[in-house]
Amino acid sequence: MGDPAGVGPELCLRLLAEESLVRECVPVVFGDAALLRRVAGETGLSFRARVLGESAMAGLRAESEPCVLDLACVDAACVQPGRVDARCGEAAFRCIQSAIDAALAGRVAAVVTAPINKESLHAAGRKFPGHTEIFAERFGAARSCMMQYSNEITCSFATVHVGYAEVPRLLSTGRILEVIELTADALRRLRGREPKLLVCGLNPHAGEAGLFGAREEETIIAPAIAAARTKGIEVAGPIPPDTAFTPARRREFDAVVCMYHDQGHIPVKALAFDSAVNITLGLPVPRTSVDHGTAFDIAWQGKANPGSLFAAVRLAAKLARTG
Repeated sequence: MGDPAGVGPELCLRLLAEESLVRECVPVVFGDAALLRRVAGETGLSFRARVLGESAMAGLRAESEPCVLDLACVDAACVQPGRVDARCGEAAFRCIQSAIDAALAGRVAAVVTAPINKESLHAAGRKFPGHTEIFAERFGAARSCMMQYSNEITCSFATVHVGYAEVPRLLSTGRILEVIELTADALRRLRGREPKLLVCGLNPHAGEAGLFGAREEETIIAPAIAAARTKGIEVAGPIPPDTAFTPARRREFDAVVCMYHDQGHIPVKALAFDSAVNITLGLPVPRTSVDHGTAFDIAWQGKANPGSLFAAVRLAAKLARTG
């Protein structure tokens, strides 16, 4: 359900009512039924799904229609839309944990997350940078990374939720190779063919032969690309980040491996804000998410575009089918 004070609840209501999606999978919203009813009343959206108690968790696999697993995780009357609140952060965290529990037990085939507010999450004492890190820890993933996927542009990331000053010391040849391999594997499953990947440099002009930066391109990034090629992956780079996302590059390559958050998130959101999907690669169960935040400024107004959530659900269902 995401943060109760954000747009997640209204997006979930739209999901439960979207008949085209219901034909592809059986959505189960892990959330708070009273909160969803309140949001339905505020927005004029319908709330037609069955509500199950938490004790029904064991029978989820047998569900044949959309439903809400009511975790009763927040006092609906106390939630103020668009406000940072530790209670909302804790409620969002509990929904995530319950969905992961269901995935680990084989009761759901994939997990799709609505947006959380990191400030609320931290106020609740849950010191995770974001969803990706929560899922990686709970699943005990030996390696994982974030990928932003759409038909227009796809990017994966060597580092994500860290300050810029931390990025160079977090980069290593092994880490970049992991991201290249995870990206290639995911795209084989999604597109049914061998992908072509492009890798960005870290510095302006990809370092300009050592003029900018500390030769990260030559000493860290290029060796990872060379190692990936020995494994049969078609990959080019490192290239200057400012030319990685031109129309010609996007036609030639299936995905761009980026060194840090904004290097890829800015072009993804500029080109595919309502259709891109966030995927955590490296998990045993598909996990996707919307490619936007809690949008506190329009929360509970019925204005939120459900396109990214619908795309995330469709992609999760496809990944679950392809194994």
